[in-house]
Amino acid sequence: MSLAQRRILLGVSGGIAAYKSCELVRRLRDLGAEVRVVMTEGATRFVSATTFQALSGQPVRTSLWDAEAEAAMGHIELARWAERILVAPASADLIARLAHGLANDLLTTVCLASAAPLYVAPAMNQQMWAHPAVQANVETLRQRGVRLLGPASGDQACGDIGSGRMLEPLELREALVASYGDQALHGLKVVVSAGPTYEDIDPVRFIGNRSSGRMGFAVAEAAAQAGAEVTLVAGPVSLATPPGIARRIDVRSAAQMRDAVVASTANADIYIGAAAVGDYRPAQVAEHKLKKHDGAPLELRLAENPDILATLAAQTVRPFLVGFAAETHDVERYARDKLARKGLDMIAANQVGGGLGFEAADNALTLYSPEGTIELPRVSKTELARQLVARVAERYRAVRP
Repeated sequence: MSLAQRRILLGVSGGIAAYKSCELVRRLRDLGAEVRVVMTEGATRFVSATTFQALSGQPVRTSLWDAEAEAAMGHIELARWAERILVAPASADLIARLAHGLANDLLTTVCLASAAPLYVAPAMNQQMWAHPAVQANVETLRQRGVRLLGPASGDQACGDIGSGRMLEPLELREALVASYGDQALHGLKVVVSAGPTYEDIDPVRFIGNRSSGRMGFAVAEAAAQAGAEVTLVAGPVSLATPPGIARRIDVRSAAQMRDAVVASTANADIYIGAAAVGDYRPAQVAEHKLKKHDGAPLELRLAENPDILATLAAQTVRPFLVGFAAETHDVERYARDKLARKGLDMIAANQVGGGLGFEAADNALTLYSPEGTIELPRVSKTELARQLVARVAERYRAVRP
């Protein structure tokens, strides 16, 4: 990884997570980046400008009313200098001001005056993050092309536990490194489905599968790193939203996933169906918890779930379709059959069991398309996702130039 001579403007707003930004400056400079820091007045209450000046090796700007700097239109110089702007931490207040186009301090003014890609790393109390006003502001920024990095979920300084933690410095650095990488999907809209689906039997029990969602989440993150605007449709998983995802839609059942995918792919270029969608659901869901009856067997009648890929393939105008096939045996036969029967552009097949596939940190894939077969050997799911996305981009550009 390298950020040699890359010009990164780091904006720091008021919040306890500002201490992490000190480490972020160090980590960016470790890779050769030139870092300049702009702080809000609130940020100076948590970390001094002197600290950031020592770490960055550059003067730190804190005010729009710096007579010496502004004599030469310093805020415009900063806006033009930056190749990337990262606001970390981004408080609820800072996000609101960016969303409403305010320019009432140096940081928001620079963000408005710059053509550089803007990245925002939210950091706030979990209840604040969940507030409809904050979510509306976040959605406004997403629609304008601002990349949201995080937040993560976990323990918070206030004692709460939940979503709202700023991503760790190394995670933020990785996102910036990726932004300079191969933008093979730049300008494209990609929808990725991930995780299992659950089908209720009664108010207590359900039918599900062992998918953790890790592979699909890794694919979504890799697509975002490749420059795509990514919508992630997630089944019931306990995973944080990867950095750079434009929007996430959480669902539970196969029918809910189908509806979300169909709606999200209306204007999408590529759909990657990495979710482990259940094939069947109970024909009837009991209103009350089912009870034992003196050892008598319980019989469940199952109905087929909708086929998401087949639904998309049948559309007159459809996205480039990439399916997944997780099989315990005869992987190639089942994968090729699914590729042909559903009219897919590509299918990624893998053997499950024996330490591969579900609940594993790594995986291996074989890619089948009408043009041939590509083997992707066993590596971490993160690296495998990058390789898969690169192949998808290559194939997409070949068939839809």
